[in-house]
Amino acid sequence: MKTIYDYSYAELEALFLGWGWKKFRADQCFQWLYRKRVSSFNEMSDMSKEAIEKLSNEYCINPLELVDKQVAKDQTAKYLFKLQDGSLIETVLMHYEFGESICVTSQVGCNMGCKFCASGLLKKQRDLTSGEIVAQILYVQKELDKEEKRISNLVIMGTGEPFDNYDNVMNFCRTINHDKGLALGARHITISTCGIVPMIEKFSKEHVQYNLAISLHAPTDELRDQIMPINHAYPLNQLMAALRKYSEENNRRLTFEYVLLKGVNDSDQDARNLANLIRGMNAYVNLIPYNQVDEHGYKTCDSKSALRFYDCLMKNKVKATLRAKHGDDIDAACGQLRAKHERG
Repeated sequence: MKTIYDYSYAELEALFLGWGWKKFRADQCFQWLYRKRVSSFNEMSDMSKEAIEKLSNEYCINPLELVDKQVAKDQTAKYLFKLQDGSLIETVLMHYEFGESICVTSQVGCNMGCKFCASGLLKKQRDLTSGEIVAQILYVQKELDKEEKRISNLVIMGTGEPFDNYDNVMNFCRTINHDKGLALGARHITISTCGIVPMIEKFSKEHVQYNLAISLHAPTDELRDQIMPINHAYPLNQLMAALRKYSEENNRRLTFEYVLLKGVNDSDQDARNLANLIRGMNAYVNLIPYNQVDEHGYKTCDSKSALRFYDCLMKNKVKATLRAKHGDDIDAACGQLRAKHERG
């Protein structure tokens, strides 16, 4: 059954008008869903009995069933959800000094084939609908409501390639950003892509305030070809040209995500190559400790090597952050918990 979360505010208005209902009914329903976060249409006390019956017959609210939840020593929580068709997806909640950050999944499986990533252990089965992505953030927010906490930051960086599911991801962002929805500020929403150039060009023309992050992970075509198959389709010269155009059109700072793989992309020369690649751009590098995936054989570099890489970037006038490691005592890598369950 289709979830009512699939509808943005504008789409819900159009649906209700098509049914002959007043426009304000959509406003009521939307606020019941996102402000009061009801779990049943029957809780919508100011909706008519006929309206509740029609909505209940046509739609469900939450399309997710919790299958497993792991909580790390640092309180990072990984949720494994089952969708209505039996597919499994993951969502991660991370706690920072600045607030609660959630990482959501956009596809069931992934076809990008990055050699180090657990997401690709199981190939893409289908895209998630916008409502199935919305449901992830609402499930976690309902848990946080009990602690009087609020999700303050969102990254679309879980299993799947968001720009391979472009329309549903953008609809999802519109819903959670809407001032009558979760009202999560656009600048607190980050969309990550491994580098699908046509979709980056399309996103440039949206002129939205969402942050754009690029999963780069290698500073040369030779190395990127080895670990990220997407580079064969869109090599670095095409990718960087699209990103420079994006920056010019939107005046937005870019984030380059760079997972440090021991002996693969963590040398001083790699750092210098990376600095040369992005120097002068309105951008910074987010260095990420690798959560090891047994099936791939890559190792995380030690803290001394990570700091050396960071220092080399800074000395070469490239801003960088070295992200703290989260959830390394649970199945933290994207797709890891799902693959564990599906493989038994």
